[in-house]
Amino acid sequence: MRALLTSKWTKIVVFLVCLIPLGMLVWRGLNNGLGANPVEFIQLTTGRWTLRFLVFTLCVTPFRKLLKLPDLIRFRRMLGLFAFSYLCIHFLTYLVLDQSLDLSAIWKDVAKRPFITVGFLGFLLLLPLAITSTAGWIRRLGGKRWQALHRAIYFAAVCGVIHYYWKVKSDVRMPLFYGALVGILLLWRLGDWFFKRRSAAGARLSPQHAPANPAQ
Repeated sequence: MRALLTSKWTKIVVFLVCLIPLGMLVWRGLNNGLGANPVEFIQLTTGRWTLRFLVFTLCVTPFRKLLKLPDLIRFRRMLGLFAFSYLCIHFLTYLVLDQSLDLSAIWKDVAKRPFITVGFLGFLLLLPLAITSTAGWIRRLGGKRWQALHRAIYFAAVCGVIHYYWKVKSDVRMPLFYGALVGILLLWRLGDWFFKRRSAAGARLSPQHAPANPAQ
């Protein structure tokens, strides 16, 4: 399994698989398959895939620990960047195709529909993560600060779920499904942090680390 995960061809295959949703969207567009409202179809499709890739990205750490496959970490950056790429298409579709870059109309729309504000907040949270995703930025920021910054993906995922939930209004089954997945993944991280903290505290209080008893 390790040989498969560390192979450069595996990474290429994963990259090509991640492009399939975009390829299908382009194919449908070229073949008049975007439905009666093409702009809405593109927005919904890219929005859903943004959430899916956020979930995939958040799954990497639990899976690599639970399945004892540390080399899964090789794919986390790629998955996160694909989440941001689909979000950019989603956002640009709204700005260009839906609002025609009319800043006045966009501002009124934001004031009228809070789900757009939440979605834009998610975009702003992911933007610095995409910019600092390179090894060079890790060196500049330092490991701890880089990790702290990239925890913003948790809040971005929550914003994505809220944005989706508020947008669909009636049939909320899919937003709730993604919300449950994000909730489980965040709870796992909270539990992992708690048990690590507890283990560290236990190690400090263990007999070999305890101070010598002067009465002995």
